[in-house]
Amino acid sequence: MYLSAEKKQELFEQYGKSNKDTGAAESQIALFSYRIAHLTEHLKKNRKDYSTQRALQLLVGKRRSLLDYLKAKDIERYRAIIKALNMRK
Repeated sequence: MYLSAEKKQELFEQYGKSNKDTGAAESQIALFSYRIAHLTEHLKKNRKDYSTQRALQLLVGKRRSLLDYLKAKDIERYRAIIKALNMRK
């Protein structure tokens, strides 16, 4: 499996307040970004996999809405997560 429990814990520990902090916006954004990168690589090899393409579009939308929430709530946290994940915008 591409996303093991250990990898999830590592992402939560790196971007959240602790490895148990799964609900923080930064943790969820980091997890979505990891999954988006994995699905993007899959779609480069399998161009006609439309169900994966739809899942990718849904994940991008969820991440965007979390980023919009974070931007409205606390602009400094938004800027920090954008810089940490090397995202555009």
